[in-house]
This record gives sequence, C-alpha cells and structure tokens, in this order.
Amino acid sequence: MLKKIPTAQVKLGMYLQGMEGSWLSHPFWKTKFVLTDPEDLKALKASGVPFCWIDASKGLDVDAPEAPKAALAPPAPAPVAASVEPQAVPAAPAAPAVIAAAPRLELSTAPTSMGEELERATQVMQRSKRAVMHLFGEARLGKAIDAEQCLPLVEEVASSVVRNPSALISLARLKTKDDYTYMHSVAVCALMVSLARQMGLDEPQTREAGLAGLLHDVGKMMMPLNVLNKPGALTDDEFAIMRDHPTRGFEMLKEGTSVPEAALDVALRHHEKMDGSGYPGKLAGEQISLLSRMGAVCDVYDAITSNRPYKNAWDPASSLARMAQWTGHFDPRVFQAFVKCVGIYPVGTLVKLQSGRLGVVLEQNATALTAPRVRVFYSTKSQMPIPTLVLDLSAANAGDRIVGREDPATWGFQRLDELWQAPAK
Repeated sequence: MLKKIPTAQVKLGMYLQGMEGSWLSHPFWKTKFVLTDPEDLKALKASGVPFCWIDASKGLDVDAPEAPKAALAPPAPAPVAASVEPQAVPAAPAAPAVIAAAPRLELSTAPTSMGEELERATQVMQRSKRAVMHLFGEARLGKAIDAEQCLPLVEEVASSVVRNPSALISLARLKTKDDYTYMHSVAVCALMVSLARQMGLDEPQTREAGLAGLLHDVGKMMMPLNVLNKPGALTDDEFAIMRDHPTRGFEMLKEGTSVPEAALDVALRHHEKMDGSGYPGKLAGEQISLLSRMGAVCDVYDAITSNRPYKNAWDPASSLARMAQWTGHFDPRVFQAFVKCVGIYPVGTLVKLQSGRLGVVLEQNATALTAPRVRVFYSTKSQMPIPTLVLDLSAANAGDRIVGREDPATWGFQRLDELWQAPAK
C-alpha cells in the first residue's frame, strides 16, 4: 500500500517510492529503494522535501517498530498517515529493465589519473551502451521514457567525468559506425556534464545538462532505419526527414515521466544556430537557452570526431579548429569554455614538438592547456620510430614544447588510439 507521509516520519527500513516536488531538489539520483543508510536518511530530512511516498508492502510502515534489516516485512497499516489505494496514484511507465535494475550507486568522485580512470571508464561505457540501447529500443516501440530511471546512468557518467574529465570523453570518441547512435548519446551526456562544470553551473543544473545530453537525440528512434543508418550522403528528401528528429524527440519526451523542461528544450533546439540559420525554429542568439547552446557544441564535436556510416572521424584538434571557424554557429562564450574542457590539444591529438619528435596527447594539464602530457614515439628527423617516452610538458625540466599539431593521415599513423590508451610507464 502506498502512503504519503511527512518527511519527518521517514525512518530506516521504509521503502521510498517517491518524493514530492521537482526531482531536481531531491537528495538522491533515484527513488524506489529501501532506506538502510543513516546518511541517506539524514540527507532526506535536510533536503526540504515536505512529503514522501512509501510502499508499506515493501518496507516498514509509519508506526511499525524497528525491525532487523533482514526482516523488512510491513506490519498492519497504521492510521497515523493518510493512506491511498495503489490505483489512486498514477502508475509510472514500465522502466527499461537494464536501467531500472541498476543498484543504487556508491560512487567515488576522488580525482584519479588518466590511466586509473580509463579502466573504470571502459566499464562505464560498456554498461552505458547496454542501457541506452535498451532505452532507445523501448522508445522505438513507443514506450514512454521515465527520466528518473535514467538518473543512475547519468550519475555514473558524471562521476567518471568528475574523477578525470578526459578519460570517458576520450573513450567515447572510439565508437564504431554501428553503435554510433547509442554511444553518441552517452558521449554528449559526458561532454555536457564537463562543460556545465567548466561554466560554473550548480549541481542540479549539471544534473539536468547530463540528462539532456543523454536524451537529446531520442527522436532519431522515430527515423526510418534505412535513412538513419545510410552509408552514403543523404538526398535532400532524406535530409528533410532527418531534420524532423528534434521535433519528434521533443514530442516523445513530452509524453514521458519526470522529464525536465531543460531536457525537452535541448532535444528540440540542439540544431539551432546563433545566427538564426538552424532548425527547427530558426532561433537566434539569446532566444536559444544556455543548455541548448551547450548541447549544440557538444553534439557537433562528438559527431565530427566519431566514425559515421558515411564518413570517417576528424581528429580532435582539427575538429576544434574547424568549429572555431564556423562563424555564427556557436555561442563564442560556450565554445571557449568547451575548449577548456577538452583542451586545446585533446587527448589523442598528434602533435609535433620543438625537438622534431612526434607525440600523442595522453592527458591535459588543467593549469597549462598548451602543455599536456604526451607520449613521444617518432622522429621526424630520422623518419623512424623511437622508443616511447612520456613527457609532462608543463614540468620545468621537460625540455620540449609543442610547435603544432599534425594530421595522422599525412604520416600514415592508424593506431594512435592504442598509444594514448596504453598505460604510462
């Protein structure tokens, strides 16, 4: 039986079904779990949430005596709180099994090195791919999206970004042509979280940004598969079909549960441009919300740095250089903050050093964007590979510096990703 009770009456052993008010004010990234941690109970009571819904069939009732954690069977209903029959509360749409089954996460946000985080980020990417494939598959079948059920995935991605901003974002670029549609959403989620933190947005806004990034392209699930996955350039008619995906995504999310306005807006407006030449509304400048302006940058960067069915990826540094030249496309302030996120020389960029050596960027130095850690492996003077060496170009004794970026295709390098992913020795 579902009961609405004052938050002050909530105690350990109760099954928390929901909380009143905007989910952005809630202390947890998810609901529908048994409260067993005293710190969780303390956070809930300090959150300002006035009332909670509990399920007395799955946990303790309001006036039940404390029971051992192993025995959480509810006693008889008490008259202290107003009770309602289950059908009196609108039933939430069935949650995607892969996401809903995820346990409540205890995630560390302590800073880690690139090498340490790459292993954890790989696992996050694998879980995220399965979850998003299931989520989008359900959407294609016409099932409503419950945004609250996406929050554990957003939290896991965000925690990786907090521990090390480059690891998951760099791995997300390595998606294949076949899984682009799903992993693009995970990548934009991570980029939005990183950009939101760079721009000084608070935690609820950062949470919204990540969720908006995850859901921004859900409208593509309504596109014909032969158009969505076409290996060649789209015809004018096919492109007109694809241009409808923001509107379709907005409509789908509007029918969902707990989807915030910001996520609806990003789904609808991430293809708008600052000069008014975008779609679907031809909005310009401040008519476009901040999160949608952020979404435009993140969406394009991941798209052009990923292998697509109809084109190969551009390298990260040249992608930023090209984006900087697209006058009227992006908000300059947002784009400048984005460059600080991914670095002037993003992870995986091939750079030439003053010594004549070539190296691949391994990790950013937050205080010195032009002096990242690199792994040198080739001499332009001898035109030969050399023993690999990791250099921190920000160190006083580095003895070298970057003089420019290089195109891997010019040198015939096809395995740079293996170099930057290899553990530093």
